[in-house]
Amino acid sequence: MSEKLRIDKYLWVIRAFKTRSLATDACKAGRIKLGGQSLKPSHIAKVGDVYTVQKGADRKVIKIVGLLGNRVDAKTAITLYEDLTPVEDTHAYKVKYQAPALRRDPGSGRPTKKDRREIDDLQEGWFD
Repeated sequence: MSEKLRIDKYLWVIRAFKTRSLATDACKAGRIKLGGQSLKPSHIAKVGDVYTVQKGADRKVIKIVGLLGNRVDAKTAITLYEDLTPVEDTHAYKVKYQAPALRRDPGSGRPTKKDRREIDDLQEGWFD
């Protein structure tokens, strides 16, 4: 177990980012926060700290449980942090409320005028 670890390296170790340079870039862009304040990549991660990690549209809240100096397999990595993300912010929760993809059965031919109007009514407001 390591006593001192930079936040960019810690995020790479727990597999929050694929490469350490991506973790560093996220820190520089202000997407890693501690108590609402953006962190530099050189910030020292401490056990018990709660960080907010913004990665694309996903936002995770993690609490550091353990520190390790080397990147490890995924099963070990999840033991190094506790996921405190509210259920409303998780990807699985968002997927439930996404609109289904509009698809026609293969071989059903081109849509008729009536079909086309129904499709347009369904899509109204989605792409505004």
